[in-house]
Parts: sequence; C-alpha cells; structure tokens
Amino acid sequence: MIRPESWPNEKRIPARDDHIMRRPVVGIIGNSHRIENRFPVQAVGERNLRAVSEVSGAIPLMFPSIPEITDVGALLDLVDGVVLTGARANVHPTRFNVDPCEKHEPYDVHRDDVALAVAEACVVRGVPLFGICRGLQEMNVAFGGSLHPEIRELPGRMNHRMPRLENGDIHPDPKVIFADRHEVRLTPGGAFARILGCETIRVNSLHGQGILEPGRRVVIEGVAEDGTIEAIRIADAPSFALGVQWHAEYDPQKNPINRALFEAFGQALVEYRRAI
Repeated sequence: MIRPESWPNEKRIPARDDHIMRRPVVGIIGNSHRIENRFPVQAVGERNLRAVSEVSGAIPLMFPSIPEITDVGALLDLVDGVVLTGARANVHPTRFNVDPCEKHEPYDVHRDDVALAVAEACVVRGVPLFGICRGLQEMNVAFGGSLHPEIRELPGRMNHRMPRLENGDIHPDPKVIFADRHEVRLTPGGAFARILGCETIRVNSLHGQGILEPGRRVVIEGVAEDGTIEAIRIADAPSFALGVQWHAEYDPQKNPINRALFEAFGQALVEYRRAI
C-alpha cells in the first residue's frame, strides 16, 4: 500500500495555527435585514469586505449581530481584528439613559447587545478594533458615553445626513452621496495625525446620531467645522482602537486618507497576529 507521505510532488498545506504564513482574519459585524419583507438575514456591505481584503490585506469574516448565537469570547479567539460598520439603525437611547422616540427609529437592539460587548472586549484583549460611523457611536456608548439622536438639531450644526433630491428621495448617485462634504481638524500629534501625516482632512457625511458626551477613555482626535466629533481613540488600548464618524470604507482603494487608515489597521492586525 502506498502511504500518503510517499506521494510524489506532495504539496504540504500549512497548519491552520500557522500564524506566520496565513493572512489575518477580521470579524465584520452583520446587520439585520429582511428579504421580501419576510426572510430575516444578516448582511454586510460589500465595500466593507473589499476594504478589509484589498487594503488591510486580511480575510473578512462576517459574524452575526444576534446575541443568542454569537459568543464574543469565542469570536475573538478566532479573529485578529474587528470592524464595527455603519448601519441604518440607530443605537437604542436606553443604552445611554434616554427615552426612545419613534422619529429616531429604526433601532437594532440585538446589534447593540453584540457590538457594545465586542467593543469593550476587544480593548480588554488588545484585539485591533476599527469603528466606522455607527461603529464609532457604539465604541463611545460601550465606554459610558452618550449620543444625540439628530446632530443637525443642535444649534450651529450642519445637516450630516446623506444628500437627498428636492422631493426627499435619496440621491441616486453614490458619488454624490459619498462626496467629501466638510473638513475635520485633527489633534496635533495624535494617533490620526500621525497615521495621516496632516492635521486637516475632508470627509463624507452620512449620519444622524453623533457623540454628545464622550465616554470614559474616549479621546477626541477629530472635530468637524461645526463641532461634531468625527474621530476618536480609546485611551491606553493595547492595540489599534480607533473610530471615525465618516464612511471610510467607501473608497480606501483610491482615497489616500481612508487608505492610510485601513493600511494602519492592517499593520495592527499583523502585529497582533505575531504577538499571540
């Protein structure tokens, strides 16, 4: 009998625990949707998947925002980093001791359960964490901060929601929706300024909620022209723990600002993988 070890031209497949050879794996949180208004699904925008794969150099792996089937500890045992993406649903106001209001729906309390636990656990374990739009808001709430349901309702603030046509419909052109709309001033010498090599950037804007009171350990590193908090880091986090209010996943293949962020996240993944 010919043993497998003696097969000619055998190509050995590296073991799964070979942390030197394999690409990092990034867990990307899913969002609840319904197909045909009947079938519940979990979904992740393709731009998030491509940004992680093409720019961060990692393998994207969606995990569900369903607390009954998502074991946060087991999840973090499997991945080298986490992305908390943007989403249409707002963080439920009871998470920061405010009564809910119908006009600020939809909410997604199940994603709240998972995302807030993941954000805190990532920082405790030193797992690289990148929060985008709602993800930034979740990071803030996870550390005891609060949100305003409609930033545009605050005196002196601009409308940060996506552009619409005169009839109220969402603009059909993604290039218009995701166009840079305002400046962000970065903290001199801060993490973002070091990564991006500058202290002023321009970004897109597609959100209603925004940070009202920063949570404990939440360090403000970027502020829009109207005072809206746009970039944060978690103080004393062992690894990458940054959040942005804009949609950095839209165009990091071409946009130098967003590319630099996803590349820095990718480098943090490699460093984390080597350390474990």
